[in-house]
Amino acid sequence: MAEALAASLPAPQAAPTPAAPTYEAIPASMSKVIDIEAEIPVTCVQLDGLVVTKIIKHCRDAPSVSSAHGLLLGLDLDGTLEISNSFPLPHHVADDDDKSNKSIARYQASMLRSLKEVQSDDSVVGFYQATSMGAFFSQALVDTQAIHQDRLRHGGIVVVHDITTTARGTASFRAFRLTKAFLDAYKRNNFSTSSLISHRLTFSSIMEEIPVKIRTNALLSSFLTTLTQPSYSPLPDVSPVQAVSTSLPPSFSTLNLGTPGLTKNLEQIIDSLDQYKTEEGNLAYLQRQIAREKMRADSYVAKRKEENAARVAQGLAPLPEEDISRMFKIPHDPSRLESMLLLGQVDAYAKSLAVTSSAGLVKMYAAKASSGV
Repeated sequence: MAEALAASLPAPQAAPTPAAPTYEAIPASMSKVIDIEAEIPVTCVQLDGLVVTKIIKHCRDAPSVSSAHGLLLGLDLDGTLEISNSFPLPHHVADDDDKSNKSIARYQASMLRSLKEVQSDDSVVGFYQATSMGAFFSQALVDTQAIHQDRLRHGGIVVVHDITTTARGTASFRAFRLTKAFLDAYKRNNFSTSSLISHRLTFSSIMEEIPVKIRTNALLSSFLTTLTQPSYSPLPDVSPVQAVSTSLPPSFSTLNLGTPGLTKNLEQIIDSLDQYKTEEGNLAYLQRQIAREKMRADSYVAKRKEENAARVAQGLAPLPEEDISRMFKIPHDPSRLESMLLLGQVDAYAKSLAVTSSAGLVKMYAAKASSGV
């Protein structure tokens, strides 16, 4: 019966499909005029509370510090780079770097496509990297940031998260980007001594820091407030210690008179100094090779001039000039980029050591004064 009634009813008419709107393409000559935000320099980086928690969790669960990195998503508005989301990138420990890079690229494209489907921010504005004891200078970080600053509209930024400081109870987030002088030398691939002098480059002028603000919404703030409020047990027969509890109990780790990580910090400084000494030895060896080849070329040129002078005095034609660069392979001036990065590592470890030791001294003096010793 139901089938007969359904057959007797008129067939439902399909709703007319609305015509897809058409948009006129923006001429290439007008694209820069319309994109006003591109002309406003970024002066501040704003991290959403969700991004902060995701970065902290990823860096804490990562097997190593170097493997904790990912992309930052958001938009720029009136000079403020608002980062609203992030996702980690996989870390492949394999011999074939080409396959691992392709795998990471496919994963990144898949994640961005999925975020776009759910109407979430899918604009890459930079990346984040975990670090230990504040030392984040590395060749890989510089190369990645140079690529981002070349391809992204505002150059992109790198957010450095110090897991050592976070373990002590203070979350550390710093934003950096490469300076114009360093980018100029990087594009020319020239980090010789003369290039560093002309660009006035040192380890402290490789990157410039951008102020960071953390934004939390009212819902997250109220939730954290409820976690810190004490809750009373409804059971009558409980000890006074167990009668009151909180989801986020207070931490007394700052009262510890010890200096955790001090030995590790000293070991890192010694290792960085050893690496810097080795690098300086390699540079000195290359400089001696260059000087030796230049001396051979200069002696050959002087000898050829003497021979030509003697031939001219005898009334003979001088010998033709030869290309010295083909006869003597004089190496180019060695790059000092690695030594600059190592100096940056040593400086970061030294600053971290100063902070740790000063806090330990203050606590020991306070303990001594309170004990009356």
